[in-house]
Amino acid sequence: MDLHLRGKRVLITGASKGIGAAAAEAFAEEGCDVMLAARSGEQLQALTDRLRSAHQIGATAHVVDLRKGEDIARLAKEAADIDILVNNAGDIPGGSLDKIDEATWRHAWELKVFGYINLTRAIYAQMKARGGGVIVNDIGAAGEKFDANYICGSAGNAALMAFTRALGGKSLADNIRVVGINPGPVGTDRHVTLLKTRAKNQFGDENRYKEFQKNMPLARPAHAREIGDLMAFLASDRSGYTSGVIFTVDGGYTAGWS
Repeated sequence: MDLHLRGKRVLITGASKGIGAAAAEAFAEEGCDVMLAARSGEQLQALTDRLRSAHQIGATAHVVDLRKGEDIARLAKEAADIDILVNNAGDIPGGSLDKIDEATWRHAWELKVFGYINLTRAIYAQMKARGGGVIVNDIGAAGEKFDANYICGSAGNAALMAFTRALGGKSLADNIRVVGINPGPVGTDRHVTLLKTRAKNQFGDENRYKEFQKNMPLARPAHAREIGDLMAFLASDRSGYTSGVIFTVDGGYTAGWS
């Protein structure tokens, strides 16, 4: 299927690895020019160079910390002509209420929650002035199936779900679509880190983290590219009547898998 994305300009945050890198690959394969943003400059530059060479597209690396207002302003200025924004940066830690103190909670939300909101605020205004665009928020299924052992993430994701639905419910008046994706577990380094934290808290041994994967749908987490491909489809005009909704990709877990 031709997604009609060739020549579109895409900004992806948290793009150096995991879902962000998979999304970059998916959009690059469709012929998009990609702006990749993350804090990890070396990894980011390597990915940018590879995508540029492999797909003959425009690709640039932007080393930013989206917890900082000045970095958000700079990135938004550099991305003034983009067609698609993929909000993906985030590193909310696992842990129960007694394990996540206020400083840790605020630090996590500054990137995943306020980072999404503040960058969207800047990019949305630019898209509106230019006549339209698409914003895809990578959120997380813990925002709808709450987890006391990932309480900071569940609460933050729920807030971003509400943000996405509220903004996307009216955004077509500005010819902008806003959609969200709620991945369940995805086989990334971050997924392993979260499971190790859970295993350490529950069993006292982080090396037992694989025990949590045995009962997953298909006995595995999702592949990052399964999420990246959906991002590309939702950002395309093949999904042109879609806004203010969130797609859950978790193998049926939130629908009743046990």
